[in-house]
Amino acid sequence: MTLNYLDFDYSEDDEGTGTFDAMASVSPAQLPPLQAEVAQVLQWAHAEFPDACGPAEDGGQWQYDLQGVQEVSTPLQLAFDPLAGSIHSVPGSPAPARTTLTLSISGSAAFCAALRSAFDIV
Repeated sequence: MTLNYLDFDYSEDDEGTGTFDAMASVSPAQLPPLQAEVAQVLQWAHAEFPDACGPAEDGGQWQYDLQGVQEVSTPLQLAFDPLAGSIHSVPGSPAPARTTLTLSISGSAAFCAALRSAFDIV
């Protein structure tokens, strides 16, 4: 399975739990395919490791954290007034909102190996 938006970084703790972290920031037109890609990863995890989502101390083999934020960027028109020695600013037209999603997915060595294989994560 190919991932177009999610580019995972991997880390591992002293207990051998691996964590894959990805962040993607997209325009409104790109949001549906990004959400579909995140859903594809989570659907795979639930299908391949059913009933195993939860903290390791509770017997889980994997867990995830999914967060998002939507931001509107408004450019400022800036001008320096040499007589006053100050900068004046006027807000421009707001750009379309961008949405940033972060996905952290962690798990056992077996889960991490399967995730790497399924999504060709290096």
